[in-house]
Amino acid sequence: MVLKDKLEAVLNVGLRVPSIMLLEVLYRWDVSSFFQKIQRSSLNNNPLFQYKYLALYLHYVGYILSLVLLTLPRQHLVKLYLYVLTALLLFAGHQVSRDYVRSELDSGYEGPLYLEPLSMNRFSTALLAQLVVCTLCSCVMQTKRIWLFSAHLLPLVARLCLVPLETIVFINRFAMIFTGLEVIYFLASNLLVPYNLAKTAYRELVQVVEVYGLLALGMSLWNQLVLPVLFMCFWLVLFALQIYSYFSSRDQPTSRERLLFLFLTSVAECCSTPYSLLGLVFTVSFVALGVLTLCKFYLQGYRAFMNDNTMHRGMTEGITLLILAVQTGLIELQVIHRAFLLSIILFIVVASILQSMLEIADPIVLALGASRDKSLWKHFRAVSLCLFLLVFPAYMAYMICQFFLMDFWLLIIISSSILTSLQVLGTLLIYILFMVEEVRKEPVQNMDDVIYYVNGTYRLLEFLVALVVVAYGVSETVFGEWTVMGSTIIFIHSYYNVWLRAQLGWQSFLLRRDAVNKIKSLPTASDLQLKKYNDICAICYQDMKSAVITPCSHFFHAGCLKKWLYVQETCPLCHKQLKSQSQPANATAAPAQDILPANPNPAEAGQGEPVAGAAEGDKTVTQNGVPVEGSQASPSSSPANPNLELEGKAEESG
Repeated sequence: MVLKDKLEAVLNVGLRVPSIMLLEVLYRWDVSSFFQKIQRSSLNNNPLFQYKYLALYLHYVGYILSLVLLTLPRQHLVKLYLYVLTALLLFAGHQVSRDYVRSELDSGYEGPLYLEPLSMNRFSTALLAQLVVCTLCSCVMQTKRIWLFSAHLLPLVARLCLVPLETIVFINRFAMIFTGLEVIYFLASNLLVPYNLAKTAYRELVQVVEVYGLLALGMSLWNQLVLPVLFMCFWLVLFALQIYSYFSSRDQPTSRERLLFLFLTSVAECCSTPYSLLGLVFTVSFVALGVLTLCKFYLQGYRAFMNDNTMHRGMTEGITLLILAVQTGLIELQVIHRAFLLSIILFIVVASILQSMLEIADPIVLALGASRDKSLWKHFRAVSLCLFLLVFPAYMAYMICQFFLMDFWLLIIISSSILTSLQVLGTLLIYILFMVEEVRKEPVQNMDDVIYYVNGTYRLLEFLVALVVVAYGVSETVFGEWTVMGSTIIFIHSYYNVWLRAQLGWQSFLLRRDAVNKIKSLPTASDLQLKKYNDICAICYQDMKSAVITPCSHFFHAGCLKKWLYVQETCPLCHKQLKSQSQPANATAAPAQDILPANPNPAEAGQGEPVAGAAEGDKTVTQNGVPVEGSQASPSSSPANPNLELEGKAEESG
């Protein structure tokens, strides 16, 4: 069943490729220039070429036929190709019979075949060919009436019966007429089949639109026709034909420089119509998907396919190519100009692929450094890919500056390449810090601050580069050629890459500043308090050599609590609001006897989440069998929410 499904999928795509090829040919065919050539040739007196409007009607009929072949169901499409194959086999049988009759007329021998070896050889070859044609036609049409396809055997039978050669010519013509009448009868008997198919298809389309809508209809056709794979196969066939036509017309070997130029010009030739441009877009999407899949497989092996990210499927690169091609009018240019512009667009696509590879590698590399994984092979793969992403974009930017004059699109490529290298450098730096922390066997002080500064520096550089690109694009639009598409791209780039990044960066800075101020306002626990508390940090589950005390009398590492305050401004245990205190950071904390641990058993602190459940179980705790209020505040600070104390006392009295 699996093999059958794969075969049906291949047939579903392969049998529809000729319809796209026909659309490509019809789009390139200029009817006016064709008739101008006919008028200057000897075919001008032919009645078939004297009616221009007839050719125009045939042109539109070709479009309709292509669309029918494209949307025809697979079962009917297979039948149609089988009928066409049968017609071609019958034509081949006619050609074999005609060639045999001509060869016999040229020889002039009318005696028995076994007396003339050459005549016997011609007869045997023609008979074998006709038997093969009849057998194939019978198999294709799935019928045992082989005599329906045996009309071309009549000249051979007549020659075997020593019929005169002039009579064999008439017999051959009769065989042709008989075969033609068979074909006409078959077409007449199936004349209403296209009408019935169209009627059924129209009824089904109306039902789908009424029930599900046009969007569901479009998605259904997209999935049934497999349009991305179909257009990719069409473009690859077109590209292969272009390469074959080039090498078949040249005898001398081609140098490396000529090969690069041949590749660009062949790709440019294969995107001169909307159909071939769509084929190139889907081909680039699948190539990008293959590169990103190899990247994930190189980093994670088969585990990479368990959690697939929909953003890394090559669609971004394909859409980028389509937008740039439409904005620059790619299909309207000459081949040389199209090849030059296409090289720039492909550079942009490569830069986008490199950025997607970095988005895949960045979390994997950081997670590998933080997970304390000792597999050298995993570390080698991660670091080697990062080094490639560090060197290759910089080299690509250097080569672009060497061979091209600077403009808006090249500035986007160079800026994207430089930012990719900088981001990889920041990722490697954080990875090295994680590895240093692993070697030292103890946490690095202010690790969170270092990571924040590294990421902040990259974000600042990214913001400045985006600002420079926008400024250059605006100046080029104002003082150069203004286009709607270019202005739209600059506006989108300004909103997403400048304005939103500035807002996110400023909000992150404000949150970090507020968290630092809150941590500085909290009192620091003394050694006696820590010894009396005798517990671990409820956030990181590590021993506390130093800690800060919240207004609700809970102990945390200053760094851990600061990370928590980046997310929300409440206590991780009781969820009371943490407000900035006016007292200095080294102010004396509450007396040690008034501050009791939230959980006197450190072994139980590692069970469950540090936040979930802590607020419920923290209302009353026991110390030496005596119930004690865990949320009781110190004398120097009032509780942030008195209602919690009332609820705890009510539960205790109950």
